[in-house]
Amino acid sequence: MEKREEIYKGKAKSVFRTDDPDLFVMHYRNDTSAFDGKKVEKLTDKGRVNNLFNAFIMEKLGTAGIRSHFVRLLSDTDSLVHRLDMIPVECVVRNLAAGSICRRYAVIEGTELNPPTFEFFLKNDALHDPMINDYHIISFGWATAAQIVAMKELSFRVNAVLKQLFADAGLLLVDYKLEFGMHKGELLLGDEFSPDGCRIWDATTRKKMDKDRFRQDLGSVIESYKEVGARLGMKFD
Repeated sequence: MEKREEIYKGKAKSVFRTDDPDLFVMHYRNDTSAFDGKKVEKLTDKGRVNNLFNAFIMEKLGTAGIRSHFVRLLSDTDSLVHRLDMIPVECVVRNLAAGSICRRYAVIEGTELNPPTFEFFLKNDALHDPMINDYHIISFGWATAAQIVAMKELSFRVNAVLKQLFADAGLLLVDYKLEFGMHKGELLLGDEFSPDGCRIWDATTRKKMDKDRFRQDLGSVIESYKEVGARLGMKFD
């Protein structure tokens, strides 16, 4: 398989074509951003850590019967993935209150949400990823009613698998976002699952161990990512 030209450059990853039109190479960079790109830094080793973290999680989900675009690791910073026609919405599941839901509804951070909440957001930095609902998605043609049902169902299946996985490691999976796309008529989990796109706290101390360490200038960002991975059973060295 030959890695060819870059076709997409996001805030933290790049996508390259290959000699197979059905397969892309996803390259994880050290770039880190927050607040719709207003805060940007390069964090040493971030690309490698997130690539390996994502591969571990996608393999766990695959074992549980949840299919994704992930095919296999190619290197420390590259993964082979299926080409997807991405749906431009983010699916957010919240087990505990943190971040924007606290600001929107004056909820105390750390409040348990029972049952967990589900929210859709439009994936659009220029518009600051506004919250949307099923009617917006269908009316604007971003996804079909059947795809909406499938995204919700898969998001909660992911929650059942990962919430327990993190709990077994003494960690709280506070919230996370997922993205989906279509591949040969099947809805697959796309993008990545890493501490960049979820909130993870120590179950005892509630120490933040995710991208909020970067957002809130708490320091030890990548060290915390590695600690989470190690507690889940990952090997980075």
